[in-house]
Amino acid sequence: MTTDRADAPLAARALPPSAVPRPAAAAGRPPHGPVPRTLPPPRPGRGLRRRTVASLLAADCLATAGAALPVLGTAAAPTALTALVPAALLLHCRAGLYRPGPAPRALNDLPRVLGRAAVLWCAAAAVLAAVHPGQALPPVVLSGAVAAHTLLVCGGRATVYRARRNAARRRPRAALIVGTDPAARQLAAVLDAHPEYGMRPVGLVPPSPLLPGGPAAPPARGGLPRLTSVPDLARSVIQHTVRDVVFTLPPYGDPHTAALLRRFVDQGSVIWLAGPAAAREGRPPHPDTDQLWGFACRRLDTAPPRHGGRRKRALDLALAAPALVVAAPVLLGCALAVRLADGPGVLRRQERTGRDGRGFTLLTFRTLRGPAAQEETSRRGGADDGRISRVGRLLRRTALEGLPQLWNVLRGEMSLVGPRPEHPRVVQRCTQACPEYDARHRMRPGLTGLAQVHGLRGGACAEDLARFDNLYIDSWSPWQDIRILLRTAASPWRRERG
Repeated sequence: MTTDRADAPLAARALPPSAVPRPAAAAGRPPHGPVPRTLPPPRPGRGLRRRTVASLLAADCLATAGAALPVLGTAAAPTALTALVPAALLLHCRAGLYRPGPAPRALNDLPRVLGRAAVLWCAAAAVLAAVHPGQALPPVVLSGAVAAHTLLVCGGRATVYRARRNAARRRPRAALIVGTDPAARQLAAVLDAHPEYGMRPVGLVPPSPLLPGGPAAPPARGGLPRLTSVPDLARSVIQHTVRDVVFTLPPYGDPHTAALLRRFVDQGSVIWLAGPAAAREGRPPHPDTDQLWGFACRRLDTAPPRHGGRRKRALDLALAAPALVVAAPVLLGCALAVRLADGPGVLRRQERTGRDGRGFTLLTFRTLRGPAAQEETSRRGGADDGRISRVGRLLRRTALEGLPQLWNVLRGEMSLVGPRPEHPRVVQRCTQACPEYDARHRMRPGLTGLAQVHGLRGGACAEDLARFDNLYIDSWSPWQDIRILLRTAASPWRRERG
């Protein structure tokens, strides 16, 4: 087990202890409610305009059928449509035709539709000529099929887009704008004046560190509120059901903006890049580049990370439950050794921050002499600490100290693999020092993790931990968990050989 027991070495790299207030909860009794400082905004949905996508799919199906009936005839058309319609939808999907921008136009889709129609009908003509040589399509008929298919698809899409603009005028969706004045303020004025784009700005998020709380900042010019703290941001998302976020500057330009992008992607928002950041100066425009009343705009290809969900929980239960049964004799032996060597108080209960900032009690075997309450707030001792008994030193060296954490896994407070759980004071310090540190709490903490198998433990800096843990969350897979568990199991032998 590689979950670290101390918080002082990591905290020392962030802010001095005097700069962080102590929590009001008593030691040994962590709060089990949500912590507003780390609780991410709720997931209001993927933000996809499902009605528009469904309408486009229906229009493309009807256009394909309408183009195939005159060419293939009523007898062969039903059989051919079973292949033509899925192929057409697949080609359009690969071309991004079902990811409309804020101001889609049928003429903008025309080049891609024409190219896919030509590929589709040429392939259909080749198959038809191979199967039924006598029914090969003449070049004139083939050209007419391509033209008819293109016109029907564009006509259907024009109807869908017109209906979408009318619906957007009636009910534009709430949006947040990330950027600085004057670009953010100008873009907000454009969206207010043109509701057909389907976005209604409800707040401005400056590209600066989000404060854990405190009074709201004064509104920007034009009455658009500035959201400068985590509670303000969460309140705005909940109140307005924000589903669109528009960045007026490169989202990876600095760590604070990248942390904002990670937060919005995690909650399922649609991310747009508008203004000079969306334009490619001196180069051809991006194929998906649209415009918002003269502002270049395109959608970023982002998807919420796979946090594992039920699959990760099932893997934890499938491995932790048998491991706890198999390790029961070892647990009893360790408990008896601690009791005989160091007296009462076999288990050590530590306050830690879990998923979404919720507190929980971490269980480990006691390794220091003295009362458990005193040990709870003590700093991590080294190998030469006089309070460490022989049994405690052996438990630490063999990583048996963390075996009771299997009970935390069964309770759903932890996972076998995940970010290392830290004390709330450490979380607060490191979040202020590293903007992306707070994103580690999107997933349950783990007994081991990607950072730990790379040697990042008690003395690691907050930036390194945040980078490794966020990479693990964004790229989660069951096989990655198994690899990390195998590397953790082999780590004592690797250290001995080294």
